[in-house]
Amino acid sequence: MAEIAVVGTGYVGLTTGTCFSRLGHRVVCFDNDAAKVEGLRDGHVPIVEAGLDELVTQGLEDGLLRFSTETKDGVASADFVFLCLPTPDLPNGSVDMSYVDAVAKQIGPWLRPGTVVVNKSTVPVGTTRHVAQLLGRDDVFVVSNPEFLREGNAVADFLNPSRVVVGGDDAGAVERVAKLYDGTNAPVITCDATTAETIKYAANAFLATKISFINSIANICEYLGADVRVVADAIGRDPRIGGQFLQPGPGFGGSCFPKDTIGLLRLAEDAGYDFGVLRSVIEANDQQLARTVAKVRDAVGGSLRGMAIAVWGLTFKANTDDRRHSPAVEVVRRLVAEGAQVTAFDPTVSGVVPELPSVGVAANAIEACRGAEALVVLTEWREFAIVPPASVREVMAGAAVVDARNLLDPGSWRSVGFVYQGVGFRPQ
Repeated sequence: MAEIAVVGTGYVGLTTGTCFSRLGHRVVCFDNDAAKVEGLRDGHVPIVEAGLDELVTQGLEDGLLRFSTETKDGVASADFVFLCLPTPDLPNGSVDMSYVDAVAKQIGPWLRPGTVVVNKSTVPVGTTRHVAQLLGRDDVFVVSNPEFLREGNAVADFLNPSRVVVGGDDAGAVERVAKLYDGTNAPVITCDATTAETIKYAANAFLATKISFINSIANICEYLGADVRVVADAIGRDPRIGGQFLQPGPGFGGSCFPKDTIGLLRLAEDAGYDFGVLRSVIEANDQQLARTVAKVRDAVGGSLRGMAIAVWGLTFKANTDDRRHSPAVEVVRRLVAEGAQVTAFDPTVSGVVPELPSVGVAANAIEACRGAEALVVLTEWREFAIVPPASVREVMAGAAVVDARNLLDPGSWRSVGFVYQGVGFRPQ
């Protein structure tokens, strides 16, 4: 049993700390938000993540998991300190390292000799050595242990990982971190810190490439009259390709893919390498957002000004409440910029959406459609697929449906008079 301190209780930190307690380690998670910590102590999980509520409750009951705002006490007694801090992107495409820098400087004097500090969140290549310098200690170690957690599936991904990557300059410290995952029976890849940090960027960039690729194929299918759903299924059955991330949509988003693709592109530029493939991936993603807006514009007659538009979904994907770099939010922002009056529904959203202050938020999917000229599906929440089309038809003023996730059954919606458009196949 190891003594683990986790600094930060966001999507990565809370999942990491909770799952380590599930593996039998004693964990304390820190956050400077006192109200958030108090809620977590009572078992109230502030994010939407399948299975996390139950594991937090179990960890608290077992005495293996606790939450605190007093970072010094927990860090001073820890064998391992995981840094799970925000690293948002800046307007110029670089990464804001201020949170990591501040914590590293703060905890340096408190660490006991032999402690391993672990970078868990996605950070620029070179951060492991950067953190070591900020700690100002030659008797502690810094290791990179990138996360590969899919929001909505993070608990399952942590407890049943496809691989664990641990990188550092001290083999003993690397091995100690790797042993924390013994209960998962996952293959462990050990390497130097720079390689571990690069693996994370490369993985996300490749997945983003798959998304942009299938979206581009979908656009070609619409022109040819082919069906991308069948194309994606067929090529995904090739084990060299695989079926994941071959679902066409409005574009990729979330806290990682946009930031990491731009970050890797900047790294390539710094190295003097023209990473044209990745630049095209980013450009294709922006084109897909624009294409989605164009479909809505065309569906209502060529102009969005004054048009009432219903939107289903604001999170960047289903089964999470995360709207960071959400393609749904970006599409809505562009609709509003062209004069549309948007009313949205998302099962995780209530009240005013800060990034979309002029957008109305409905209490349910049907109410979002009342008086709308068009319905746009932007997030693949399964509950949207079972909304009766006839009930929607009764409240809408128009009959246009733009399904940017291919979530709805086209035949059912067309049978009650809707003009349905999906992604990657022609309307019938």
